[in-house]
Amino acid sequence: MNEWMNHPAMKNLDPAKLELIKIAATQTAGKSNKELPPVMMALIHAANKKGISFSESEFELIMEIMKDGKTDEEKQQIDRTINMVRSVFTKRKV
Repeated sequence: MNEWMNHPAMKNLDPAKLELIKIAATQTAGKSNKELPPVMMALIHAANKKGISFSESEFELIMEIMKDGKTDEEKQQIDRTINMVRSVFTKRKV
């Protein structure tokens, strides 16, 4: 657990974004997949309030953090949830 902190992408990350990611990692630790979406929505809301947006690669990093310590089945459920959320946001942009 917490190997993500040694990820090369973490070195160059904006400190404000890093802090939000650390908060999300703490809040998602030990949570079931059903509990993850509200945590992620809170992260997005907190970032938006601070004028922070995450790039696609930063978002992918966050998703990998959320998967840390999860079973393969849980990881697949997280991926399905992410894809569902992405499809909703994509439809809103059109």
